[in-house]
Amino acid sequence: MGKIIVLTLLIVITMVSCKSQSSSIDKSVVKVLDIEKYMGKWYEISRYDHKFERGLVGVTATYFLNDNGTVRVENAGYKQTLDGKKSLAIGKAKIPDNNEPAKLKVSFFAFFYADYFVLDLDENYQWAVVGSSSDKYLWILSRDPKMDSALYSEITGKLTKRGYDISKLIQVKQKT
Repeated sequence: MGKIIVLTLLIVITMVSCKSQSSSIDKSVVKVLDIEKYMGKWYEISRYDHKFERGLVGVTATYFLNDNGTVRVENAGYKQTLDGKKSLAIGKAKIPDNNEPAKLKVSFFAFFYADYFVLDLDENYQWAVVGSSSDKYLWILSRDPKMDSALYSEITGKLTKRGYDISKLIQVKQKT
């Protein structure tokens, strides 16, 4: 019985610490998102490591606006090296609430949708920071395969102020 109480306490403490860490992150999104300007190819400059992109380099996301207002998503990358086997994932995205156009939902499998939050965005739509309602996902995207180091430092500085752990970002090799 004592082991169950100790285990329960450990689970509760873990859940509370995870919740407080996650809630300390500012996940607010940009106020204005022109979905048409957002369309096109984006290069992944850096990301948090996660299972579904692990080992991929040369990663791009290309968005196409459909006639019905939804978005076709094509994520591509190469396994392990820039000459590796190409991986392609086709998905869809939608804006569930037009009052918050920067909070999209994206799906790569049937009707299972995940958050796609545009957290920060250059006024000329040349770079973007994407996250979700979870603190486990974060991407820095650019229209170009390389990003100026001063700009990257500026973006990561903003992310640090928001509470994100930028040490978890991995640089993504790109074809140039």
